[in-house]
Amino acid sequence: YKFSVARARDNTDMMASVSRFGVRFLSAIKFRSRVQQSRPHTTVTTTYLQDFTSDVPRFGGIATMLRLPLEKDNLLSYDVCFVGIPLDTGTSLRSGTRHGPRQVRNESSILRPYNINGAAPFDSLRVADIGDIAVNPYNLLKAVEDITKAYRKILTDECIPLTLGGDHTITYPILRAVRERHGPVGLVHIDAHSDTHDTMFGEKIAHGTPFRRAVEEGLLDTQRVVQIGLRGTAHTPNDYQWAKEQGFRMIRAEECWHKSLVPLMETIREQMGDKPVYLSFDI
Repeated sequence: YKFSVARARDNTDMMASVSRFGVRFLSAIKFRSRVQQSRPHTTVTTTYLQDFTSDVPRFGGIATMLRLPLEKDNLLSYDVCFVGIPLDTGTSLRSGTRHGPRQVRNESSILRPYNINGAAPFDSLRVADIGDIAVNPYNLLKAVEDITKAYRKILTDECIPLTLGGDHTITYPILRAVRERHGPVGLVHIDAHSDTHDTMFGEKIAHGTPFRRAVEEGLLDTQRVVQIGLRGTAHTPNDYQWAKEQGFRMIRAEECWHKSLVPLMETIREQMGDKPVYLSFDI
């Protein structure tokens, strides 16, 4: 149900990734519209979509995600929300992902509300951009606590968050709040790395450790964890062994090359079943 974008390296990568993200967002929302039955359907009005069709060109106006309404307080009126976490204190090499939420929003202005394949999420769901979570860039442990607290409120309001990061540390505190609401969840994790280190430079909380901590705290249903696209180099020959021992399904990048991914995703959908799933797309 959730979407987490964890990294972007430069404007060229960002432009390409936002294009892919738009397709995945539309797909994710279309799926959500089938499964959400917890509250009455709200018809989206023309006023709600005025930012898409107004006379203001796409390079103008407030740079919200997809030019959606900016909403801070009334989350009960929305089914889905975009939220930014401008944090990169947990990264070990390439800093700068703190600028990710703002840049993704800027690039998202190129997207229009209707997908060429017919996906039209804004016709059936109310979606808003709720801005960024205030995190302390000098204190990673405090930032982790602040993120969990913020997501606890979002999930209490039954609004499904789609997160813009930020380094991959952010996934751990988000999952802590998700477990409080839904119990252990499945995970579809698209990444070059498994992010299951025990420590990084002696620290338990970092961008390469979120799923180790998540398993230790019972945040994940380990029989419903899939990691796709693994290709990163490792510190030791056994870096991926721990994840395998937990029951993670690990799909290397070369297993995805030169073929349709439809059969793969069919098996993953079957594995996830109808229980809650967290999707993390680490660029």
